[in-house]
Amino acid sequence: MSGMLASVNSLDEALLIQTFNVDIIDLKQPAQGALGALPVSEVAEIVSRLRGRCVISATVGDLPMQADLLAAAVQDMAGTGVDYVKIGFFPGGDWRACIAGMAAIAQERRLIAVLFADTRPDMATISALRAAGFAGVMLDTMDKSLGSLTQLTTLSELSRFTGIAKAAGLLTGLAGSLTEADVPPLLALEADYLGFRGALCRQHCRT
Repeated sequence: MSGMLASVNSLDEALLIQTFNVDIIDLKQPAQGALGALPVSEVAEIVSRLRGRCVISATVGDLPMQADLLAAAVQDMAGTGVDYVKIGFFPGGDWRACIAGMAAIAQERRLIAVLFADTRPDMATISALRAAGFAGVMLDTMDKSLGSLTQLTTLSELSRFTGIAKAAGLLTGLAGSLTEADVPPLLALEADYLGFRGALCRQHCRT
């Protein structure tokens, strides 16, 4: 059975969603982009308040694919004590160099790569992530105006993604403007987690 990841953008939201016993509380600031980051100080405060009560992940922001920049951001976010650090893999830049630049951190911290279905990422990246020691990979959407993950990607394509990732021994996640109606077909794919933000907000306004 897939677990539920719920994205929140503040301590108040984290405390609220924690009462519903979700499997992962994900910290990000949607107003800053697809994977906009909360300030490190705020993440550290939330981790301190919720420590031991739930699993917490946090994004490092919509950053360009520059190895030194990403490695520094990941190291800073990992220092907050979150269980997982999520890194968006955006178009452009040298992905292989970025993955290699985070390999040393991945030996000590659990890193989750986020690929974006609407950019048609190369699934061969998954093997490189595994070789570098990443803990998991998610498939999300970058441009929320284009629709949900299930509108942009067929179930066959999603099944292929989860299959490749599981075969590599990575945690898997599916997200991207998911709704209640998306849950039954996605559960059949047996990803480790399904991620939600807009569906938890009034009028699906994720910001």
